[in-house]
Amino acid sequence: MEWRPRPTDTPARPPSSATHCGASEMAASSELRSMLPSSRRRGRRAVAAASFLMLLLLAAVAHGAELVELTLLTGAQEKGAVCLDGTPPGYHLQRGFGSGTHSWLIYLQGGAWCDSIESCSFRKTTKYCDGASFAGDAEAQDKDGSTLYFRGLRIWDAVVDELMEKGLASAQQALLSGCSAGGLATLLHCNDFYARFPKEVSAKCLPDAGFFLNIEDLSGERLMLSIFNEVVQLQNVREVLPKDCLAKKNRTECFFAAELVKSIDAPTLIVNSAYDSWQIQNVLVPTGSYPANSWSSCKADIRNCSPTQSQVLNGFRNKLVDDVEVVTDKKGWGLFIDSCFTHCQTPYNISWNSPASPVLGNKTVAQAVGDWYFERSQQVKEIDCEYPCNPTCSSQLPTIHWTGPRVLPVYQPSSEFI
Repeated sequence: MEWRPRPTDTPARPPSSATHCGASEMAASSELRSMLPSSRRRGRRAVAAASFLMLLLLAAVAHGAELVELTLLTGAQEKGAVCLDGTPPGYHLQRGFGSGTHSWLIYLQGGAWCDSIESCSFRKTTKYCDGASFAGDAEAQDKDGSTLYFRGLRIWDAVVDELMEKGLASAQQALLSGCSAGGLATLLHCNDFYARFPKEVSAKCLPDAGFFLNIEDLSGERLMLSIFNEVVQLQNVREVLPKDCLAKKNRTECFFAAELVKSIDAPTLIVNSAYDSWQIQNVLVPTGSYPANSWSSCKADIRNCSPTQSQVLNGFRNKLVDDVEVVTDKKGWGLFIDSCFTHCQTPYNISWNSPASPVLGNKTVAQAVGDWYFERSQQVKEIDCEYPCNPTCSSQLPTIHWTGPRVLPVYQPSSEFI
C-alpha cells in the first residue's frame, strides 16, 4: 500500500481500502495516501466474506475502487487459528506501490463481543468471527454438540505473522487502528504490534471509539463490567492483559481501556466522543434501566435531552475525561475527544474529513491524526468542552442504535465506507 505523506496537505480520506474480517477476514490496501485511518470501503463494493469476522484492514487506498480478493490464512486448522465455527480466517490484502510500498495500515473492524454459548453460536457465521476483540483462547461445546472455538488471539498472531512474511516486516510506516470492539482490540494488541518492528520504524496505534467505561447505568447496574466479565471468563482472555494490572486487579478490570492505556509503550492517539452514542444508548441508559419511555427520545438524539438528562450525560463525559487523563503526559500520545453524539469517527467520510466533520482545536479528525502521526505538531491532545458547546457537531454523524439483546450487533457496511 502506498502512503504519501504531504506535510502541508490535509490528510485525505482514502478512496478505497482493504479489510480483514472475521471468520476472519483481513484486508490490506494498495495506497495509503497521507494519513488515513479512515477505514474503509466496505459498503457496496466489499461486502464479500459474510462468514469472516475480523476485519483487519491493512493498508488502504488505491486510485480507484476495486474489489480486493479474500485470502484465507495458510494452515489455519493446524495452528488452531480458526473462527467460532472452526472455519479458517482470512484477510484482504491490497499491496501498495511506489513510495507507499513500505507503508501499512492494519484496521480491526468493530462488532462487539459475545458473552455466552448462545450468543457466540448465534454470531458464529458473521463478520469478525472471534467475539472477544481477538483476545481469547479456549473452546466450548454448543448445545447441538458442535464445538465453538474462541481463538481470537491465535487468529491475531497467525494473520499478523503471515503478513510479516508478505512484506509487513519491511514496513517503514505502520499504523494499527480499529473502531469500537476493534478499537479495544487495537489497545489490547498495540504493544505486540509495536514490538514487531525495529525502533526506526514509525509504528503507532489509533483506537477509535474503543474506550468503553466501567460505569453504572441508570438503575445502578454495571452492564459493561458484567459483559466483559463473562467474555473474559468464557473465552479465557488472559495472555493479552497487562501483567502490572493483573498483579493488582482481576482480569475483567484489566480488559477495560482505562487500565490498558497505562501499560502501552507505543505512541497512541485516542479518538473518542465524550458522548459516545453507543455507550449512552447501551451502557449508561440501556433499555430496562429507566421507567417507560422516559429516556427513549434523549438516548436516540442528544438534542432531545432535558437539562436533568444532560447532567447525567455530562457525568458520563466527565468519567471518560478522567480516565484518559493518565495519558496526557505520555510522550508521543495524542487525544481527540470531541463532544459529538456519535460512535466511530475514522471509518466515515462525514466524520473523517468533510464539511460536516467535527472540528476540535481547529482540526478535523483527519487533520489531527495526520499532525500526530507525522509529528507536524508538537502536541495533539484535544478534549472538547461539554455538549452543546461545539457548533461543528452535526446531527448527520453516524450513531449506532441497538434495541436487541445486550450483546452488540456487527456493524453493517455503510455507503460512507469507500
